[in-house]
Amino acid sequence: MNKDYEKFIGELRLFLLKETGYTEDKIYFREKGEEMAANGDRLFVVCAEADGMSEICGVHVRELFEDHERGKSLEELGMRVLTELRKVDHAQFFEKTKNLTDYGMIKNDLFIRLLNLNRNKNELKHAVYRCIGDIAVVLYMKIAESAGGITSMKIRKEYLEEWGISREKILDEALENTMKMTPPRIYCWEKLIFDPEYAGEDFMNKENGEVEISRKSLGICLSTTKRTNGAAAIFMPGVAKRMAELLGQDLYLAFTSVHEVMVHDARQVYPEELEDVVSETVKETTPEDDFLSIRIYRYCRSTDSIICVSEDED
Repeated sequence: MNKDYEKFIGELRLFLLKETGYTEDKIYFREKGEEMAANGDRLFVVCAEADGMSEICGVHVRELFEDHERGKSLEELGMRVLTELRKVDHAQFFEKTKNLTDYGMIKNDLFIRLLNLNRNKNELKHAVYRCIGDIAVVLYMKIAESAGGITSMKIRKEYLEEWGISREKILDEALENTMKMTPPRIYCWEKLIFDPEYAGEDFMNKENGEVEISRKSLGICLSTTKRTNGAAAIFMPGVAKRMAELLGQDLYLAFTSVHEVMVHDARQVYPEELEDVVSETVKETTPEDDFLSIRIYRYCRSTDSIICVSEDED
């Protein structure tokens, strides 16, 4: 580890300990690849504890160090971290988590996020998820929502026994919730660039009439209204089927990040070519924390299912 980087982490940790008054064990560092830090170096802060449960917030420190090298002071960056930590409603966290054993109480707060299976094996050990190729469709619970995003937690698989409901049923219902929270949208690149108010195309509502979609080799950008964790849109109920209906053909899917998926008419592209394109795109433009997959997937209309068509690299 770079000595300047190591020094920065140590000084940031000491700053947070001083400002919060937390004991030494409440703020700790995990290097990329270690438990809970599969995608990058993180500093963890145990924000609150009650009834044997802990609320732990993770901070990606590599980005903070890069800002520090660009001239931001340690104090400024430390205060940025504290501001984000103070946004978390700890009372609401424990109010929600105490109901975890009652599916009826928390079912409407369950939603889905996508993670790369191979890069998050440790984080997924106790999680509830289904695998499609190297993509894990993971069950989360929303704790709170603000302008800055959603505070959430993964659901541990032990709760499935408490609920007495099948994993598949729960994941399907969570996908429906996700669709309500963040409805799917098609985005045209030209409009995204030139119109700051552009909110995407509501292609799922057939009453809106025909949706204009591009059949260019770049593909169709599918995300959600919030354009965050939008790649999950393709797994929402009826979305892939509707996209295939609009194109009149099976689909090839290229996940350029967790935030969007590029949808292609299967008649117009070859998966081998898409693999090269998505691999290069991810390498050049996708932050490591946003990585999902460089494999290519296909939606088959005949079976209404999504499968991985790339060879297993493991």
